[in-house]
Amino acid sequence: MTTSLMWFRRDLRLHDHPALAAAATDGPVLPVFVLDPALLATAGPVRTHCLFEALGALHGATDGALVLRTGRPSEVLPALAREVGADSVHVSAETTPYGRRRDERVEQALGEVELVRTGSPYAVTPGRVRNGSGDAYQVFSPFYRAWQQHGWRDPADLPRDLAWARADSEELPEDPLDRLAERPELPVVTEAAARKRYAHFFDALLSGYSTDRDRPDLDGTSQLSVQLKYGTVHPRTLLAGLTGRGLTEEAAAGVERFRTELSWREFYADVVWNQPSSAWSDLKPALASMVYDEPGADFEAWQAGRTGYPMVDAGMRQLLAIGWVHNRVRMLTASFLVKDLHLHWSHGARHFLHHLRDGDVASNNHGWQWVAGTGTDASPYFRVFNPVTQGQKFDPAGDYVRRWVPELRHLPGKKVQEPWTAEGGYDHGYPERVVDHAEERLEALRRYEAARR
Repeated sequence: MTTSLMWFRRDLRLHDHPALAAAATDGPVLPVFVLDPALLATAGPVRTHCLFEALGALHGATDGALVLRTGRPSEVLPALAREVGADSVHVSAETTPYGRRRDERVEQALGEVELVRTGSPYAVTPGRVRNGSGDAYQVFSPFYRAWQQHGWRDPADLPRDLAWARADSEELPEDPLDRLAERPELPVVTEAAARKRYAHFFDALLSGYSTDRDRPDLDGTSQLSVQLKYGTVHPRTLLAGLTGRGLTEEAAAGVERFRTELSWREFYADVVWNQPSSAWSDLKPALASMVYDEPGADFEAWQAGRTGYPMVDAGMRQLLAIGWVHNRVRMLTASFLVKDLHLHWSHGARHFLHHLRDGDVASNNHGWQWVAGTGTDASPYFRVFNPVTQGQKFDPAGDYVRRWVPELRHLPGKKVQEPWTAEGGYDHGYPERVVDHAEERLEALRRYEAARR
């Protein structure tokens, strides 16, 4: 029997964990997480807190055996393998451009110690769904059909007789939220919490999911994105839970919609796997000659949630406060940056990635490209979200805006979406509009036509 290292990354759980099962076949397992400065530097306090919380839970689940080490993985892991006499390091296969480069460096540095990749953070590992010609899909709908046809394995069993090895460990750094005067209300990010939230979603929210998921004023979404981000639950576990139950017509529609949303996450990961450069560059070159402005005061107003458009500002303030934004509002705030302020989508994508607790390069950046018109299944560039009508439609009573924009809580109903039309709309310090949406929509279309020519 030999000791194996189980290097946890985006898979901070014990159940349905193929890489952990593979590690356990060799003997005792030393669980390890490397605090990589390169990744921590890009994460804001909310995402760092969520990571530390998940690691704390994993420490308990491993009976205190989880080893924390800080540094470059290519230096930390070979040293730790020598320290405990391990001849293999087990991981869930990484799919992001940075993760793939990092793992190649680790593999070279390990020398005779084998880096064993088993499973991935996805139901279907990126790169495996192909069309009839053997090429990657460029459009979601055919990918979704092929993804379902390809299928996925059943959840993996927890290894029997799992024995933990031990080694010296660092302590977790200080939680960055401990330095705040007012701590934001955040979900618990642990394996147990993920299962509890999924049960609540299935039992209480699934029947209304296909319609309520577009309403930021309601608790209508699964709220599992941060759990998927850190792998406290595997998407295969969620997919397995969607089958084998008698469902109402409404619940069946919710199941199909939720399965589609999980597939969008897998699709974007597949796109980045096949075209790594699309993580930060336009996937499609049709708008390569588009003229963009440089970030300035209006960009800072957008970041702070002070554009003068209530629905946009509510979303940006929610992002700063709790590190999460409803997907409908993500699209609206992205459209405002790209098509009202005329900035390249990458400026907004970086801001979101820094603050989002569920920040994922593939999903975030290709979601931004969808809005900008440069990615897969891109929204036509001539579709410009109207921040007023979007608010009136998806926050009809104005409750979402009033929650996140206290300067407008005195305005009733839909009046909150247009304070410039309400008497006393600016009495409590809400800012004037930084741009005129109607004018900037025409300017966006003008630039689009010029780029097309």
